[in-house]
Amino acid sequence: MPRVYNFSAGPAVLPEDVLKTAANEMLDYNGSGESVMEMSHRSKEYEDIHNGCISLLREIMSIPDNYRILILQGGAHAQFDMIPLNLMKNGRADFVVTGQWAGKAYTEAKRYGEANLIASSKDKTFSYIPELDSSKFNKDADYFHICYNNTIYGTRYSKIPETGSVPLVADMSSCILSEPVDVSKYGMIYACAQKNVGPAGVTFVIIREDLIREFGTDSNVPTMYQYKVHADNNSLYNTPPTYGIYICKLVLDWVKSKGGLTAIKEHNEKKAAILYDFLDGSKLFKAPAEKESRSMMNVTFVTGSDELDGKFIKEAKAKGFINLKGHRSVGGMRASIYNAMPLEGVEKLVAFMKEFEENN
Repeated sequence: MPRVYNFSAGPAVLPEDVLKTAANEMLDYNGSGESVMEMSHRSKEYEDIHNGCISLLREIMSIPDNYRILILQGGAHAQFDMIPLNLMKNGRADFVVTGQWAGKAYTEAKRYGEANLIASSKDKTFSYIPELDSSKFNKDADYFHICYNNTIYGTRYSKIPETGSVPLVADMSSCILSEPVDVSKYGMIYACAQKNVGPAGVTFVIIREDLIREFGTDSNVPTMYQYKVHADNNSLYNTPPTYGIYICKLVLDWVKSKGGLTAIKEHNEKKAAILYDFLDGSKLFKAPAEKESRSMMNVTFVTGSDELDGKFIKEAKAKGFINLKGHRSVGGMRASIYNAMPLEGVEKLVAFMKEFEENN
């Protein structure tokens, strides 16, 4: 059966070159006579993969030397708790809620201290990024949290909040590696891998060293939830998701081979423009996200009829365009066009959408 065009929001499409390399090395990685899946995480062979992955991420994202890169487990959901546990020294943080994941981070933080809601776009079903009033920012907050790209609703920040001395913390799960980022503007960036970096089970935390807090033996913060424990052990305190990290390293090699993040951004902008240009001119399909807030990674659209939406998703799948159904909380459709989605995949999807519109 030929490969389909996979528009899943995550776990998502991976570069074919990466999948082929992994397949070729499944039984024998680099002459070791074993699969990476079988390797001890303490072996020299795996150590090279592990450190290579960290080094590549630092190089590709131009991560400054005063930031540590941690490879953790538990996805972004674990970070919703780890962040306040580690960063809430004074017991308060600011939040902008622009979707479900930002909302969960805000809700979890309430368990550990004062979570201040600076702004929300819930009033219009999270279809936009709200304008922020800096006079509402708390100067004594331990951190200021945003979700940079909102997978479910198809929105993203076009400019980041100016938070002064308060560390800006960003969930970049669905947009990391999609474009260059000035890491120095953030206290911490975190991202689960399964959207743009690799398979599910790997989470990257990029954290400024001065934010890595040391806890005493009498602390009630679990050992596995302390950033310092993972930083001191090079993310090898416990057995890491070794095979997932190997795939992430292959993806990072692929990103580098494509010209890095500047070239990747240009590629992503072309794909997004093709889809949004069609949606803006369509008489059937509409994009709910406001233009100035549109995501480059997750394009949401509707016909206005649940019945027609269902028909479109069914016919699209028959044509080889899969996972276009919108998140269960909002319905409609969503095309996630991550780095590994080829330009022709978007072009062919738009051609099918034109055909569907003519017939309906």
